[in-house]
Amino acid sequence: MDVQVSDILIMKKKHPCGCNQFEVLRIGMDFKIRCLQCGHEIMAPRRNIEKNIRRIEQKNHD
Repeated sequence: MDVQVSDILIMKKKHPCGCNQFEVLRIGMDFKIRCLQCGHEIMAPRRNIEKNIRRIEQKNHD
């Protein structure tokens, strides 16, 4: 999967606040993502995040 920092991930499952959009802050063995509605930051294993991605909205990467 081609996920880069600052991309917006649309997830299959919603965060408890009701939003399903997250911004990617860090990539590696773990992903660090931030909920766009409440600002809560989550670190989770790459495998779990990639499994739950519905769509990736990419920003312009130069």
